[in-house]
This record gives sequence, C-alpha cells and structure tokens, in this order.
Amino acid sequence: MDPLSTLWETFFDADAMREALPEMLTVGLPNTLILAVSAALLGSVLGLLLAVAGISRSRWLRWPARVYTDVFRGLPAAATILLIGVGLAPLGMQVWGPDPYPLGILALSLIAAAYIGEIFRSGIQSVEAAQLEGARALGFSWADAMRLVIIPQGIRRVLPAWVNQLIALIKDSSLVYFLGLVASQRELFRIGQDYAATTGNESALLLAGLCYLALTVPLTHIVNWIDRRLRHGRPATAPDDEADELLLPAATQGDRR
Repeated sequence: MDPLSTLWETFFDADAMREALPEMLTVGLPNTLILAVSAALLGSVLGLLLAVAGISRSRWLRWPARVYTDVFRGLPAAATILLIGVGLAPLGMQVWGPDPYPLGILALSLIAAAYIGEIFRSGIQSVEAAQLEGARALGFSWADAMRLVIIPQGIRRVLPAWVNQLIALIKDSSLVYFLGLVASQRELFRIGQDYAATTGNESALLLAGLCYLALTVPLTHIVNWIDRRLRHGRPATAPDDEADELLLPAATQGDRR
C-alpha cells in the first residue's frame, strides 16, 4: 500500500474523528481545563511562598526553598505524578476515597510550584531596590512593603512567563492518565488513546493533539500581546479637553490669516 495512503487512513480518518469528537468536547476538554487551571492556581500560591522564601535572609527558609525547586524541576513530570499518585494513594483513600483525580491535581501543582516560584522570584528581584527603600521611608514595614509594593510589581512583570507555564500545564495534564482515571475523569489524551485502542485507528489521537493546539495557540498569542503591553504600555492619547485646547490656538491663527 502507498505510504501516504496508509498515513492518511491511519491519522486522518474523518469518521473516527467525528466519532471521538463529542466525548472529547464534553468530557476530555473540561477535565483538561480543570486539571491545568487548578494546578496553576495552587501552584501559584505555593510558588509565591517559595519565591518569598527563596529571597529571604534566613537560611532556614532559603535552603528548603532551593532544595524543593531543584528536586521538582529535576524530576520528570511522569515520575512526580507516579510518586504522588501512588505513594500518597493510601492517604488519599482516607481523605476522599479511591478517587485519584485530586492526587493528579496535587502532583501537577507541586511541579508547577517549582517553576512558578522561580518565575515570581525573578520578577520580585527585578523590581528596583529604590522601590523598597521608598516604601520603608514612608513608614511601611518590610512585610507590608513587600506585600503592597514589591510583589505586585514583580508579578505584573512576569505575567507572560506565568501564562507560558499554564500552557505547559495544559500539555502535562495528559500525563495524569498514569493514575487510572475513571471514564468521567479522562482528559483529552486519554480519550484519544482509548478510541485508538478500540478502533485500531490513530485519528482520535491526532484530534486530541488538535484540541491541545486549539487551547495553547490562542494562549501563546495572548502572552505575546501581554508582553507588548507591559513593555510599551498604552499609546499616549490626549484627553478631549486638552485636545480641544491644543486645537483652539491653531484655529484662531487660521481665522486671523
């Protein structure tokens, strides 16, 4: 058989895609978003704590934050998911029963925290030291200056990098299938894999990949737009009253002529 025909029939079967599409949209897409967004939010909270600990003057805070970051950034995501999902399964059984879904979110959150913590730390350290000195001169304590002045500016500067991490989480959510999710908890990749195993055709997996592209490509353009806005700001425009005042002398000179 012609290789191109084999490739087309294996990965571009419209009937196989049409059969898998409803379940991907109603089950896979919501679960993928729940996993990614939940992990991003929890990871951001833990990552902010890691960032503050990482710039602390106390070695008892700084060293554990560094060890955590090195460990979870160095381990493969699949290994971390298996360690958390299997290692903490007995504890999960006692807390929420045999549902592995929360452990998948926890594992993704711990992975994301290591990266987001470094993102936040770089953003905080990029804020000029004069900002902190000025806040302290106005009577702010160190904690209040960090909470109200430094950290908000630092997070604002690294929003594009944070969105990039959200894109990575959307793709990493496909690894949660290692934990054996039930049918109603399957994400996009798992549904595509199940259809491919059932039909013997890989078109459902390609459809899952297209769904991931539909999620990540718009986010990539949003990142670029945010980055441009943060670097260049809004175009300067004069208020209407000021514009009228600027135009009035020119009109007066024209009348005199």
